[in-house]
Amino acid sequence: MAKGRESKPHIGIFGRRNNGKSSLINALAQQDIAIVSEVPGTTTDPVRKSMEIPGIGPAILVDTAGIDDTGELGAKRVARSLAALKTVDLAVLVITANRFDESEQHLVEQFKKQDVPFVVFHNKSDKTPLDEALKQQIEQAYGAPVLSFCALKPDNLGEAITLLRRAMPETAYRKRSLLGDLLRYGDLVVLITPIDNEAPEGRLILPQVQAIRDIIDNDCVAVVVKEKEVDSLMKTLHPRPGLVITDSQVFLRADASIPKDIPLTSFSIMLARHKGDFENYLRGTPKIDELKDGDRVLLLESCTHHVACDDIGRVKIPRWMSHYTGKKLDYDVVAGLGELPGPVNEYSLVVQCGGCMITQKQIKSRLAQAIEAGVPVTNYGMAIAWMHGIYHRAVAPFTKLKETKEDYL
Repeated sequence: MAKGRESKPHIGIFGRRNNGKSSLINALAQQDIAIVSEVPGTTTDPVRKSMEIPGIGPAILVDTAGIDDTGELGAKRVARSLAALKTVDLAVLVITANRFDESEQHLVEQFKKQDVPFVVFHNKSDKTPLDEALKQQIEQAYGAPVLSFCALKPDNLGEAITLLRRAMPETAYRKRSLLGDLLRYGDLVVLITPIDNEAPEGRLILPQVQAIRDIIDNDCVAVVVKEKEVDSLMKTLHPRPGLVITDSQVFLRADASIPKDIPLTSFSIMLARHKGDFENYLRGTPKIDELKDGDRVLLLESCTHHVACDDIGRVKIPRWMSHYTGKKLDYDVVAGLGELPGPVNEYSLVVQCGGCMITQKQIKSRLAQAIEAGVPVTNYGMAIAWMHGIYHRAVAPFTKLKETKEDYL
């Protein structure tokens, strides 16, 4: 499974080599989905497996290499295991034989650094029972529950599942509505969806599908139209839309066609508010005006797809930004959740896509290093709206909502 291709909750399994991490995954999934061997170091790179967890739903289990791996290659494996923390919502630390030393303590420090909640499974308890004093010590020192477990004879599997469900942050699996706080019962929402060479054959892109489902879930009506038919639609449409959402690439056309008293935003900005770092986006977007000749701009496209000749991230945004600023800028594009081509502080701006295929934790972890380094961050849709002069209208549905709530409180 490609890294970052799933927006389901991610559970990372961490620990020393041969502690039974892969066996634990098989036990939790109740099927042989991870390779198990008595040879230490069988798992070399993080491996992702999908499973259903009662009370949580579909989730991704991430099997990692042992944190005590040795040698130059082993060090790279450990680094990749730690890097997986940026993508997980919950960590499981697997220990055996009542061993909780520097390696485990270092892992816990990394959990806390990445703000990842964790639980501890004492595996192979059929061979060496969990020491009650160690259990109390860990729970008191770190506030993490410790479970005695045997992956090969998982008699208390139900207890293990319950432990995971209780430790998993609700934000990782309880889906907030995309638009529910903007809509009233029966509202009509118009979705402007261009069908061009970037559109997938025979279907809509994921943000459009997500928006339609959310509108229906909120007992409202969705009307889907191409940008060429918007003008004729608005002449006959009744009742007037309570909201219009457009593809960011046709923002100018939508702005001209939709009356100013009707709220207008984009799919990308909708996702930016829903799962991105919206407050930092609001602060970072105006920094586009401060770009200078020679500045580097990083575009983060957190999925992989076929690159079209007029790709939004690789072609259109760089073209619009260079034209808008009048500066000679350098651009790097990173697809998926891979490593950056260089230190983030070498960039003057980071532009994140909507992130429809990854989790909120993955987006915020992705952006955290830029924010910590003082590098402004923005979002595809928000940057496009800014460069086209309709930024304030495009973010108004969400900023006005916030102001109203603050006034109410």
